[in-house]
Amino acid sequence: MPALPRVIALIVAGGRGARAGEGLPKQFRQLGGMPVLRRTVLAFLRHRRVDEIRVVIHEDYRSLYDHAVAGLELGEPIPGGATRQESVAKGLTALGEQQAVVLIHDAARALVPRSVIDRCLDALAKGAAAVVPALPVVDSLRRGSSTLIDEVERAGLLRVQTPQCFDLTAIRALHDRLADGEFTDDAALAMRGGLEVATVEGDEINLKLTTAEDFERAEALLRAHRSTRTGFGFDVHAFEKGDHVWIGGVRIPHGRALQGHSDADVALHALTDALLGAIAAGDIGDHFPPSDPQWRGAPSSLFLEHARSLVEQRGGRIEHVDVTIICEAPKIGPHREAIRARIGDLLRLDLTRVSVKATTTERLGFTGRGEGISAQAIATVSMNEIP
Repeated sequence: MPALPRVIALIVAGGRGARAGEGLPKQFRQLGGMPVLRRTVLAFLRHRRVDEIRVVIHEDYRSLYDHAVAGLELGEPIPGGATRQESVAKGLTALGEQQAVVLIHDAARALVPRSVIDRCLDALAKGAAAVVPALPVVDSLRRGSSTLIDEVERAGLLRVQTPQCFDLTAIRALHDRLADGEFTDDAALAMRGGLEVATVEGDEINLKLTTAEDFERAEALLRAHRSTRTGFGFDVHAFEKGDHVWIGGVRIPHGRALQGHSDADVALHALTDALLGAIAAGDIGDHFPPSDPQWRGAPSSLFLEHARSLVEQRGGRIEHVDVTIICEAPKIGPHREAIRARIGDLLRLDLTRVSVKATTTERLGFTGRGEGISAQAIATVSMNEIP
């Protein structure tokens, strides 16, 4: 299959509609524990074939936008227009002159599956000028209002979804040429401009969120597609001269310190690796190389918070963590509740979801000889796995 040029997702999030409730535009309402817009952006951010993501917003909602996408690597948002059509046109103009394909997507379709995006891109790669995902109409159709008048033949009728996909230069030129027209979507504009629009199979899960009932259905779909992952972490540090150790984010007085490039917090290091393992994001050394001088003496709380943010960015939720600290000394028991509380704060978890234990090796091995401390950690993370 021929390779595509650069792939850009243009997410249109400039609407003001608040029919879904909570007094907010629907793109900023919560869905599955995060704003709708964030979940939509993540669907494209996680897709291996998408190179860039830009979002078109209403300028009045800049603070809501900043909160919704905090921590995500995105370009500057694009100010939209008075209508969806104007917003798309402004977004296309802002992308500039480059060889690319653009996937124009409604922010309110937060559950777009990877498979739908792939089908669209595959069709473009095979030579289609424009592609939209669509589903056949399966319900019986009638004309009428308070009473039924006549039947509508449903054969050949389609429910069109987004992303709607085009060559960037071609669709931008059509928006410029047909700016005075009024079109329901970009596919309609493209057809008026003479482009043949191909269809690929859409997905029922790719629903558009408009009403409170739509949100209830989406929440149920997320629950149905939720999976559980488990990650394991292990770390060890040797003793050196000093008068305290950091364990679980708590400073504990001791006759020696732990040797390490950072603060050598063996418990937080193990827990960081457990979280990274649960989302298959490498290990602590990949994110914070010991060869990098900026991490010399750094508090390990930074590492754990980074791992937590990665879980959140991927749509995950930390359900439970369990840490076992292995040493002869210092005694962990007097500090266990403080460690639990610190880990709970760093991971934003209730204490009922944080377990901290301590044990010895009955004076066997390096920990038994008092040469250092080791720790093991297990993290349980739930993820929304939209196919």
